[in-house]
Order: sequence, then C-alpha cells, then structure tokens
Amino acid sequence: MACTSLTKGRQLDCNRVAGGVKFIYFAVYDQIASFAYDSTNSEEIDTIDFGGNDIYRYTVPRGSTSITDTITGSTENGTIFYAPATALVLNRLKVKTQEQVKLLGQTQVVIFAQLNATHPATGNDVIMVLGINNGMQLNSGTEESGAAFGDRNGYTLNFDGLESRPMAMLEDVAAGAEPFSNAGITNLNQIVKTDA
Repeated sequence: MACTSLTKGRQLDCNRVAGGVKFIYFAVYDQIASFAYDSTNSEEIDTIDFGGNDIYRYTVPRGSTSITDTITGSTENGTIFYAPATALVLNRLKVKTQEQVKLLGQTQVVIFAQLNATHPATGNDVIMVLGINNGMQLNSGTEESGAAFGDRNGYTLNFDGLESRPMAMLEDVAAGAEPFSNAGITNLNQIVKTDA
C-alpha cells in the first residue's frame, strides 16, 4: 500500500513562461520567528513572521542569475531530499559589496527569488522560497576582474542548502500589489534596497 496518493494530473500549459530571476531577497534564517505552509496548497507558504527584522533586496543583471532544486532519492535507503541552490551574479567589484559578501559568508539565510515568470491570475511575479526549513549558506563563488575590456567584472556567489521538501512558492499578492504585502506576511520591518 502506498503511503501517499497522487491528487492531480497536469496538462500541457498553453501559457509561455519566462526564465530567470529579477531580484534576490535575503532574510537572516534565525530572525524568522515562524512560517506556515498553506493548508490547501501544501507547497505554498502563506504566512511568515519576520520578527520585526529587515530583508535585503539584490537586483541582478538580466539573464544572469538562477535557482535550482536538485532532487536526490535512494531506492535502497527509502530516502529523498532536496538541495536548493542559487547562483547569484553581481557586476562590478566594489568595497561595499566586498563587505556584504563577507557578511553573507558568515550568515545562514533564507532566500526569496523573484522570477520573471508570473502568476496567470494576477500577472504578479512568482517568488520562490529557498532554505525556509534549514537555511542556505554561501559555500562557493568567485570575485573576478575579467581579462579583456568586454569581460565581466564582479561576483558569482553560490548558495546551497538541504531540505526535506521541495522549494516552496510564496503565496501571491493581490494584482498589482507589492511583493511581501500578503496578509500573512507580518512583522517585516522593511525591504532594504540601498546599494551595496
């Protein structure tokens, strides 16, 4: 007897979708007071209490940054786990960014990725949540000058994590509303957008 049952199928989606990431938001993992998955959509997060803290928005160059969630199962052991990862690209080496990279390397974070893909009902950007249960860490990356005049000068920062369930989607907001304005989002002090 199966321990779970499938509940839905999936048809070919007639809507085209755009890939890539617009913004990455960082929250400090242990500053999130609580969160909950939606009772009817088990892989959607509909409430987060940020504990009166800030989150930090990084704008990324178009077509540069991605998120992945690698699924690893073992038939022999009867286990499955998920490894969320973010490859964050930032252009231009800067002193303020150097400071933030150092701090990111010392901090366990939760990552919110605002995608180019949109919700069909509202047209709002989809926001994926990585590391909500166990956090994400900066474990590799590069700071590079480039060689030729046309080469990229900047950072590639690779964050990874381990989770017992797939990365979740943040509940959509009302059409045209700002991200993180959901009724279930509480005690978010501010979204810090100042340049690093």
